[in-house]
Amino acid sequence: MSITMDTTLASLVTNKRRVSALKSLGIVTVGDALTYYPFRVTEPVPLRAIREAAPGQQMAFAAVIRDMRVVPMNARRGYRLEATVDDADFARSRRVPGSTARLTFFSYRKSYVDWVSMRLRAGTSVVVSGMPSEYMGQLQFTHPEILTVAPGSAGAGAGLEGYARGAASGNGAFAGSADPYASAQSAYPPAAAAPSGAALKYDADTVQEALTRVCRPRPVYHASSRISSEHIHETILGLLWMMGARTSSTPDGQLAGAGSADIVAPTTDTIAVQNGEEKSGTTAESGAEALSQSIPDVLPESVRKAKNLMHRAEAFLAIHDPASTARFKGAIETLRYEEAFVSQTSLLKARSHAHKSAAHSCPLVTDSLRDQFIASLPFSLTAGQQQVIHDIAADLAHDWPMQRLLQGEVGSGKTVVALAAMLQAVDAGYQAVLVAPTQVLAEQHAETIGRMVEQLKPAIPVTLLTGGMKLAARRKALAAAASGEPGIIVATHAAFSKTFQAPHLALVVIDEQHRFGVEQRESLNAKTDDGTTPHLLVMTATPIPRTAAMTWFGDLDISWLTELPGGRKPIRTVVVNEADAATMGRMFAHIRARVDAGERAYIVCPRIDADDEENEGGSGVSSAAGSARGRAAASGSSARTAAGGRATRAAADAIGIDDPYETFDENGETVARPPLHAVAEIADRLQKLPQFQGIRFATLTGRDKDDVKTQVMADFAGGETPILVSTTVIEVGVDVKQASCIVIFDADRYGLSQLHQLRGRVGRGGTNSWAFLISRAEPGSPAEQRLEVIHHSLDGAEIAQADLEFRGAGDVLGDAQSGGKSSLKLLRVVKDADMIADARTRAEQLLAADPELAGEVQLAGAVLDFTRGNETFLTSS
Repeated sequence: MSITMDTTLASLVTNKRRVSALKSLGIVTVGDALTYYPFRVTEPVPLRAIREAAPGQQMAFAAVIRDMRVVPMNARRGYRLEATVDDADFARSRRVPGSTARLTFFSYRKSYVDWVSMRLRAGTSVVVSGMPSEYMGQLQFTHPEILTVAPGSAGAGAGLEGYARGAASGNGAFAGSADPYASAQSAYPPAAAAPSGAALKYDADTVQEALTRVCRPRPVYHASSRISSEHIHETILGLLWMMGARTSSTPDGQLAGAGSADIVAPTTDTIAVQNGEEKSGTTAESGAEALSQSIPDVLPESVRKAKNLMHRAEAFLAIHDPASTARFKGAIETLRYEEAFVSQTSLLKARSHAHKSAAHSCPLVTDSLRDQFIASLPFSLTAGQQQVIHDIAADLAHDWPMQRLLQGEVGSGKTVVALAAMLQAVDAGYQAVLVAPTQVLAEQHAETIGRMVEQLKPAIPVTLLTGGMKLAARRKALAAAASGEPGIIVATHAAFSKTFQAPHLALVVIDEQHRFGVEQRESLNAKTDDGTTPHLLVMTATPIPRTAAMTWFGDLDISWLTELPGGRKPIRTVVVNEADAATMGRMFAHIRARVDAGERAYIVCPRIDADDEENEGGSGVSSAAGSARGRAAASGSSARTAAGGRATRAAADAIGIDDPYETFDENGETVARPPLHAVAEIADRLQKLPQFQGIRFATLTGRDKDDVKTQVMADFAGGETPILVSTTVIEVGVDVKQASCIVIFDADRYGLSQLHQLRGRVGRGGTNSWAFLISRAEPGSPAEQRLEVIHHSLDGAEIAQADLEFRGAGDVLGDAQSGGKSSLKLLRVVKDADMIADARTRAEQLLAADPELAGEVQLAGAVLDFTRGNETFLTSS
């Protein structure tokens, strides 16, 4: 069986529970497993004789089992297993007297005790790694790592001085001959024969092999309650063995050679070993070659050599089975550069592809609708707005499609810029579509635009098209679009249906672009009958650092609106500890005073129902791992699922957190946190408070039908229900000028950019405004530090930069940004800015010489995979 990166684990791993546990981490294929990178690597374990032990300091040694006993713990139930080990031979090699120590194991399970008893029979040679302590005057190792050594192996003492020097230098190799045990026989007595019928398996063939394995640095993976880091590591090593690896990554960068440690062949209990692939059937050299063939390099050979990087196969091996921490770091740098190179090549190809497409030219005309519109505005445009409108006008005049990203703070005037662009397209005799993520926002846009253009001559038709329209109105809107008459169409996702046709479509404006999957956006490109590609203007109020924007949107021209129109007052942000009842009470009294003054208040919760089964056990936060980036659109936001992959509809509707920050312990396992607050629960609790007696509440979630959402927002804006308890469905586009207060529960679990977006819902009418961030974060924790950033800053760019640094490169935009699973796992957009710039320069040189990558088949495939997985975050393909 030929194993590739696309081979499914279900066809290789015999333990179906492990397959399921790995799937919960987003690991489905061999490629998923090899790119499930450890978050840290342990330091090499030093060799020490028992007499050299220091309590509390990790150590490893070789010894022999002298005796073993199992003691029932009647008072506490369960069993205690004690084994005495003697390191006389090993200690002699270190020129110290031999000694004994106790190995102690506790368990409630008799089956586990029986298994350990069978392994630690008197006379068995073992290698022990653990943390020593002292108990009743004797040195003790509690639950150490034990590797049993097959009887008849080479001695435990010979050559150990050389091994100690090699381990200290970080390479784990013996300094003497290739096999320092070859001339020595074991001084230990042979282990007793295995019980009749027992299939006793030894962990290592030689003491050398066992010492090498326990002393080497070990990767630690984000794990879960279903699978440990050790089992993840075991599975990945088994896969590497199946793909041809027989020896570990060696310090000199070779896949095989003297001093490298053998990768142990997986058992049939773990991996379905194929016929003819037994451990003895493949040499190290042919195994190395086989691994290189199974995992071909992606980077061009010239780039790899110029940057002194590892082969891709060697990098995977050095990450998952590192000979030293230096090798591990070098491998990470190799794959980090690979991500930078593939992403930049993808972006450059997309940019080149866009310029080769045809588009309708929309030049400015005399006395244009655009100029009439700007002259009719009751305010003056900011300098930033004028510059962006000018840039867009120049782009629209070309006969190739514009592709521009417009980023601006909430309230910076992006809608005015977009309308100016649409009017330029209409003036040229074409149609323009503005796509909004929600019906509420689409209706607001249609109303605002209709009001702004009603005085223009000739009259501009503005057509609203949403999924919640009645059939007759929808048919009328579809007919207006299909007529090809010049005008503006404001639509929700309904614009992506097969029934929508706009034959003279010249411009597509996408508001809050990360709310749409790429397949939806690309469907608009196919709506023209003449083979042209519409111009594209993507708008977002989500603050994106410039370095990130240049990396992820490298094939878009990028414009920033940094000036805010006058009249908006800064929002006062207060972080409130939920356990502080007095402060919570004063906050609610303040909100009541603002409501009595005719203002409105939002109360935001991340969940809809308190009893959502999908979100128990971690409260909607994946019980898997941070590296599993499964999210789905939820209430105008996105949600992480416990499955680590695509969310179910129920889970998507139930969670409004953009990207919950997970907390891991030192072993990579998720730390349980209190359940997230729910809309229904908080609405019920608040209405019972004395501060809100006589006040009507409303609730709004992503599960509500569009007509219900519209009515709820109308009642809220009109003051009938002045307090709205909702999910993050109000995050985008909701504009109620009377809203002056927003309370965000579980604020410590949100991304900074999302908190900034939510905070922007208040203060839009020029009144004083407040944002209260309710937190259960521990003092001094990273969650508390994140909230301090929001507390002290109103600068979206500064907040986005901090968000990027807290989260890492692959998380800031979220998978919904691309409509797929992010391929960026290692690249750090801020810290690796120089690497990204270097990769872009080299990618430009490569594409100049070979535009179609005909000579780089593997790179071309990686670019295609990246584009499909990330869709380059835009509509080009």
